[in-house]
Amino acid sequence: MSHVNARLTVHGRLLIVDRVAAGRPVAHIAAELGVSRQTAYRWVRRFRAEGAAGL
Repeated sequence: MSHVNARLTVHGRLLIVDRVAAGRPVAHIAAELGVSRQTAYRWVRRFRAEGAAGL
């Protein structure tokens, strides 16, 4: 279960990964979803290394 201050659920993090895979810029996606660019990059790296379990 996510804590109250969690930026995005696993579903939201998967949206970022999917949009990056579709060729959208990470900075644009991060701004749209209200997370930092660094955080979005971290989730993409984790997904590439560990799959959905990394999110």
